Amino acid sequence: MMKSSFLADFKKFAMRGNVIDMAVGVIIGGAFGKIVSSVVADIIMPPLGLLIGGVNFTDLKWVMKEPEVVDGVEQAAVTLNYGNFLQATFDFLIIAFSIFLFIRLLTKLTEKKKEEQTAPAPAPSEEVKLLSEIRDLLKKNEE
Repeated sequence: MMKSSFLADFKKFAMRGNVIDMAVGVIIGGAFGKIVSSVVADIIMPPLGLLIGGVNFTDLKWVMKEPEVVDGVEQAAVTLNYGNFLQATFDFLIIAFSIFLFIRLLTKLTEKKKEEQTAPAPAPSEEVKLLSEIRDLLKKNEE
């Protein structure tokens, strides 16, 4: 019994709108992140690196310890790869700015829709008022 109750509760939880919306958002966000990473790495960073002297940002690193051979086995160098950090920072900034613009657009559209819904109905014109009075008088006379 407990197992079926657990599954029923899980199914109820998983099928709620917010959970499904969140899952879709995470999947789309992951794909969007890959696109932005490619834009930064393949389109923005090469010209930027060229402008500052032909530097490839992913190659920027500080070698803390040179590679060495110990007992016939080569040990890798110890490096601080700040170029990758710069690239990831640019990725983040572009993604954050894109999301900011998207949320701002949605907020403006939502506010505009609310304004349209809450706008008071225009006052009837003099002709409409006069016709309404005539209608009311005719109804009153029919009774």
